[in-house]
Parts: sequence; C-alpha cells; structure tokens
Amino acid sequence: MDKDTERMKAILVLTASIAFAAVPFFVPFDGFDPTAYPVPQEDPPVQPAGYAFSIWGPIYIWLLVSAGYGLFRRATDPVWDRTRWPVFISLVIGAAWLPVAQLSPVWATVLIWAMLVSGLVALVRAPRDERAWLAWPLGLYTGWLTAASAVSLGLLVAGYGLVGEVTAAWAGIGLAALIAAGIVRWTANPPYAFAVVWALVALIVQNTGGPGGVAFLAGFAALALALLYVTSRGRPGRLH
Repeated sequence: MDKDTERMKAILVLTASIAFAAVPFFVPFDGFDPTAYPVPQEDPPVQPAGYAFSIWGPIYIWLLVSAGYGLFRRATDPVWDRTRWPVFISLVIGAAWLPVAQLSPVWATVLIWAMLVSGLVALVRAPRDERAWLAWPLGLYTGWLTAASAVSLGLLVAGYGLVGEVTAAWAGIGLAALIAAGIVRWTANPPYAFAVVWALVALIVQNTGGPGGVAFLAGFAALALALLYVTSRGRPGRLH
C-alpha cells in the first residue's frame, strides 16, 4: 500500500480520536431519559452503578495516546495499518453517539452495537507486540462497549415492554458475558477483561439487595470471566 495512504489513515484515526474525546465537552449526557421509553426505565437493574462510567476518562486518554503514537511512530507500519479502518469507523460512530442518544435510544442502541463490532474487528487485528500502545487501549474500549451494548439493548427491550426489567437484566448480563468469554479466550487481552468485570461489579453494587438475583448473576459472571482470563493468558497462540 502507498505510504502516503497509510499515513493519511493514521491522521484520520487521530482526528477521529480527538473528535470522540471532545464530544462530551459539548454534548453532556447523564444517561438515557427514563421517559424516552414507552415503559419508563427508572433505576433499571440492567444499568450499572453510576461510578462505573468514570472508566470513559482512561478510555479517551488511552485512545488519544495510541492514535498519536500510531501517527508519529507507526504511520507506515502495515501491522498497525490493518486496524485503522475499523478503529476509524468505530470512533466516528462514537463521536455521533451522544447527540443521537439524546434523541433516540433505539438509534443509540444500533450505533453502539456498530461501535462494538467495528472495535472488535480492530482488536483482533491488533499486533502482538507494543500491546500497551494499541491492543490494550482497544481492549479497554471494546470491553466497556461490550457491557454498554448489552445494557443499551436490555434497556430497550424492557423499555418497550418486550420483557420485564429483571429478565432484561439477566439477558443483558448473559449476552455481555457470552461475548466477553469469546473475546477473552481468543485474545487474553487484560484491559478487555478488566473493563467487562468492572461493569459487572458495578451491576452487583447497583443490585445488592435488589430483586431477581441480578447481583448474584453479575457476581458469578465476573468471577467466571476472571477465571477464564487467568486460564487463557498462558495458552500458546494467544493474540496478545
């Protein structure tokens, strides 16, 4: 591939990273409006405790550092280059997500799943070396997106009365855990596993003493995922 084209792609990723990190300063978002759904979602069990969303700070910073390093040190590296289109797509969608989320939880759910899928494509393409510069920031980003996508879908199905709130929480935890188990087994990416477990622990906090055993299920999923990471990281052929 032409070196100028590779360098332009690196510039695009950095530009998208800056836009993605900048949007929250212009479009404040404190979660979906509970009344945006036909069945208002007041304090739903599928949603983690509020402190968990602070993980976005490290995600934004690490993605910016990764994009800057990629442009100034690895602009024409073909191994880095294979991650750039899916990273760019995911971050561009991410930059649009907050404005959309203020208007439509349905379209916000569609977009966050698109962010997740494109981000995971980049993650599994990331090189084995220089993990802290590329694979690990992508892992933290997509790990949180795995949980957030399941939460968004859970809110949607409960909010439109397709299932009850507790059932939606169980389904969301199960879906996030299933996706995460596959990615952890494939990549053994530590920040990815951490981000999903972080979300699951926040679900325990949110649901302690609550109905339906949601806290128990979240705790079981967190423990199982942590054990899966420990057993997967030593296996030969891991991507990271």
